[in-house]
Amino acid sequence: MDSKIKILIIGDVRGRFRQLFQRVESINKKAGPFEIIFCVGEFFGTVEQNDELIAYKNRNKSVHVPTYILGPCSKETVRFYNDIKDGEICVNLTYLGKRGLYTLTSGVKVAYLSGLEKVSGHNPEDEKQIFYDKDDVLSLRNSCVASKTSSSDYKGVDILLTSQYPYGITDNHENASKLISFLCKEIKPRYHFCGLSSKYYEPPPFRIPSDQLTPLELCTRFISLAEVGNTAKEKYIYALSLTPVEKMRVLELIQKTTNETKCPFIGINIHDFTGHDGESENKQYFYDMNIVGDDNRKRSGGGGQRHDKRPRIMNIDQEKCWFCLSSSDVEKHLVISIGENFYLALAKGPINEFHVLIMSITHISSASLLSDDDWKELSKFKKALRYLFKSYGQIVCFTERHYKSSHLQINALGIDEGYAWKIKHAFEDKAEEFNLQFETLPALTSSQMLPQQGPYFVAELPDESTLITRQMKHFPLHFARDVFCSENLLNCEEKVDWKDCKLDKDKEIEMVKNFRKKFQKYDFTL
Repeated sequence: MDSKIKILIIGDVRGRFRQLFQRVESINKKAGPFEIIFCVGEFFGTVEQNDELIAYKNRNKSVHVPTYILGPCSKETVRFYNDIKDGEICVNLTYLGKRGLYTLTSGVKVAYLSGLEKVSGHNPEDEKQIFYDKDDVLSLRNSCVASKTSSSDYKGVDILLTSQYPYGITDNHENASKLISFLCKEIKPRYHFCGLSSKYYEPPPFRIPSDQLTPLELCTRFISLAEVGNTAKEKYIYALSLTPVEKMRVLELIQKTTNETKCPFIGINIHDFTGHDGESENKQYFYDMNIVGDDNRKRSGGGGQRHDKRPRIMNIDQEKCWFCLSSSDVEKHLVISIGENFYLALAKGPINEFHVLIMSITHISSASLLSDDDWKELSKFKKALRYLFKSYGQIVCFTERHYKSSHLQINALGIDEGYAWKIKHAFEDKAEEFNLQFETLPALTSSQMLPQQGPYFVAELPDESTLITRQMKHFPLHFARDVFCSENLLNCEEKVDWKDCKLDKDKEIEMVKNFRKKFQKYDFTL
């Protein structure tokens, strides 16, 4: 089975939406299907040009391939981002955000950084969206390497998207960024795309030397794309067919070509913008996330500080991800237990006192992307919860919705064992109500049993059977809660929307404390 994924990269669109999407539709029919499109540089144009987007927002025209864009690069285009909510501009057209690491369902890893490098002394309040700084770059660097436990594991990322040029790639350093040079050298992308130059430029690939992060010498191909519809007919669209870096053999990654050039970032002084030397910077990859109090860090019987088998790893993947432990937005008072790769937390707006979430510490989008080691720890959490709920005369149902949710989260709900026989019927009834087709599988024992591409919903039932659907167009976001709260199961339909069940912080802290006490006997992380 071919593991290659087809992706399109587009240069500055500058409001020429009709021309772009007509061209994409034509390419997709001839050479597709393409999984996704990414746009670098300026996406919006003048007010008059942006009127072309109205037809797509009103659904009179369609964007046929999921398309993701970067942020503004000028004060003239900032205003067009102000009304974008949750990233969605229209169906299949999404604003990625300022910076982050986006993992496709295929496993392809795409790092992105919007805008321009912040100029010292120039940062008007209304132009903040335009600029990134060293903290943005370091956070993105950390998120790219966060899922690796040792230097030998790191193979780089598949694609780096920036609007601005890296410093050193050409002799013209005007509007080039040393921060981007540093980022590229650190995360070692296989491809680096950028815009804003109005020219197509693809020099020979260069090889980034090994360093403290990885002993591998990895190769990067830099491509700058022209504007959509440019009069010089410069290339503005680039098709990629690639195997995700995590699925490639090391020999494939380090194989050299005859036209390679020297890495253009060697010798660039990073003191200018980090204030640290390379060694101290690399130490910042790792940290200890001791966030839930000393009582959760003691070994049973020993009373001493817990010593992790490996260090916690910083991962600030999305600016506003509620679930990344390193994010400033995560509600750390909800955390119950922290393992090596996963943590357990009280569900926000819980259906009952036995409603918790199992979530990945680092930013990964679905259970289908988990490695064998990750899956083993996830199974440990599930097993521990089954034992806990059984001791209270309950069974547990696990559900995952990989749809309109960027961070892996598995809901675990404890239900009185007397209701066990009703659960499958409740799912079947709701599936019929929403016109959904479910497939029944045996017990879920591997990530390979889940769809490796595309969204899905899965429910693991108490009888160890598994229900799964890939029919996700207009899938109801509260489907699992619809099932559990239905009249013929828990009969609490007022709790279908978690926002209607929000508790005050003191009550949440109390519930976490109570659950942690109950779970302590089964908590393998202690």
